[in-house]
Amino acid sequence: MGSIGIWQVVIVGLVVLILFGRGRISEMMGDFGKGISSFKKGMTEDDSKPASNAQIESPAKDPAPSETKTSEKTESPN
Repeated sequence: MGSIGIWQVVIVGLVVLILFGRGRISEMMGDFGKGISSFKKGMTEDDSKPASNAQIESPAKDPAPSETKTSEKTESPN
């Protein structure tokens, strides 16, 4: 009962085909393919030019700790 048979897949496919139509499904698959190809193209462009597009800044060095003058209070015995 937990497994999906071939007939269930065929019925679901037919229902999808009836609801969306052949043209709409092919249009969606074409858009999906274009999206994947543009994603791959963007990933290869990012890998090939990592330093040219963005300026890499060195992390800011911590300035030498400044010595602050604190007034030392001597407590007088009460």
